[in-house]
Amino acid sequence: MPELFSNNATAPDFSLSNAQDKVVSKADFQGNWLLLYFYPKDNTPGCTVEAKDFSYYLEEFDKLNVKIVGVSKDSVKSHSNFIAKHDLKIELLSDPELKAIKAYKAWGIKKNYGREYEGLIRSTFLINPQGLIAKYWHNVKAKGHAERILKETNKIINNN
Repeated sequence: MPELFSNNATAPDFSLSNAQDKVVSKADFQGNWLLLYFYPKDNTPGCTVEAKDFSYYLEEFDKLNVKIVGVSKDSVKSHSNFIAKHDLKIELLSDPELKAIKAYKAWGIKKNYGREYEGLIRSTFLINPQGLIAKYWHNVKAKGHAERILKETNKIINNN
């Protein structure tokens, strides 16, 4: 995997609307760990598994003082419906203009059944309380991702 960000790079800023149409910015998480994950589309099988798994492990992340935020290009209304339909406990942000998605290099060439196209690359970033990228995972698989991230996050935080 190519290196997208150097160790302890400053995480790009973002200001995006959540499911309640309230603007949420990176600065709102200053002093906390932030797990920022990018996913392709609400209500698709992989994205639903990932969101439900992050919701399932939310208490464990809370114990580590880690806030979880998902980002896709879906609308605020789509996020609101996705949260209600699956009883999600995490915050979802809407990035229809791809500003944060591109800043975090989560947009690029994807391959599916031999076809290449541009799209959102499932990626996760652990951002420390000072706003630096502690670790990132690029082009990940949804199934089991939240549990793997929880284990790695636990190691990272408890070694600091």
